[in-house]
Amino acid sequence: MVYLAIALTGYLIGSVNCAIVLVKVKYHRDVRTAGSGNAGATNTARQFGAAAGAVTLLGDMAKAVIASLIGFGLAGRTGLMAGGLACLIGHCWPVFFRFKGGKGMAVAAGALLTLDRRMLVIILAFFIVMFLISQRVSLCTVLSVLLFPPVYWLAAGRVDACFWLGCGMVAVVLFQHRTNIARLLAGTEPILQFKRGK
Repeated sequence: MVYLAIALTGYLIGSVNCAIVLVKVKYHRDVRTAGSGNAGATNTARQFGAAAGAVTLLGDMAKAVIASLIGFGLAGRTGLMAGGLACLIGHCWPVFFRFKGGKGMAVAAGALLTLDRRMLVIILAFFIVMFLISQRVSLCTVLSVLLFPPVYWLAAGRVDACFWLGCGMVAVVLFQHRTNIARLLAGTEPILQFKRGK
């Protein structure tokens, strides 16, 4: 029952999609009808400016932190990761927005920040280096999430429930980026360019 409560709470928190809410309130549009149609920080930044993208990024990370902390309070480290995974699922398939949400990298980062900020720093540093080289957020995301299993093993020194829940997050993020992966393989994935704030 405890884990059911964590899963339900995390999912509902995750379903509050920051990109959709921000763009609807500030710009009176549905971000899912703009650009790539993704309700996440990258598409928001591309279509509505870097500031809107940054607010979306911070909001998505914050909701993951909240869901993870609730999970930790109820069931320790395993509950923390369970709450983060549930939040990620809610973000990607939000019940409040017809189950069409974002791709989840910011949410996964928020959960990892709550679990162990050292791991996040390592993965974020890798992400930044890769972005400076490629300027393709999707490529950086895919490669960065794949770092989670070895980084966790090196930091924790064990394979436990948190490891497998984290691998579940990796699987969700990769699944949500499947079209980006196809474009990367085809050489048609665009670089990140910002529009001026509206």
